[in-house]
Amino acid sequence: MKREIMMTGDGSKTIHMPDLNEQYHSKHGALQEALHVFIQTGLEYFLDVSLSRKRNFQQEPLQILEYGFGTGLNAMLTAQHSSKIPVVYNAVEAFPILEEEVLSMDYGELLKDQLLYEVMHQSDWEKHQEITSHFTLFKKQKAFEKIANEDEFDLIYFDAFGPRTQPELWTEAIFNAAYKALKSGGVLTTYCAAGQVRRNMQTAGFMVERLPGPPGKREMLRATKK
Repeated sequence: MKREIMMTGDGSKTIHMPDLNEQYHSKHGALQEALHVFIQTGLEYFLDVSLSRKRNFQQEPLQILEYGFGTGLNAMLTAQHSSKIPVVYNAVEAFPILEEEVLSMDYGELLKDQLLYEVMHQSDWEKHQEITSHFTLFKKQKAFEKIANEDEFDLIYFDAFGPRTQPELWTEAIFNAAYKALKSGGVLTTYCAAGQVRRNMQTAGFMVERLPGPPGKREMLRATKK
């Protein structure tokens, strides 16, 4: 399928698939979307709640699962914004992007850390790799439908392609598996706010909040395992 590098509204790049009229990130701003949906509404929210409960992250590192490693933008931002808290970042991706696409995205220059960007993409798949002193990356190449972890993760970044183009990734069965993969009190965030997606999350057992979305989207969803 044809893929093109395109500039988004905030000056950051994404990958565009013209045959599907779909992008890896919001055309209104790839960086703004990632920061709003996954860092501010996901990571920072979860850390605030956890620190208020006096969780010791030195003894129990933060476990994150990303549905869709893609360009690595969410992982890179997490490494930069996790305040030196130990993080184990698990990323599932069925179709890794190509080396030339990695180079074309320029996220290392955009986020002023070329070394971090390169090391993340050069790290081996199927192995735990220490990227920094506080950030370990574990990339797995497999379909979302194969995720079968239980009570393992604190936070899920759900960054699949939208339900318009891949409805099979937003089903009740997918969210049942995500619910099982989270620890009690774990949080899932996604840019999507479609009514059926919200209902599928609720049927799976999640408590779901509709929150203000990133630029170009009125709402997004944050779901918590009761």
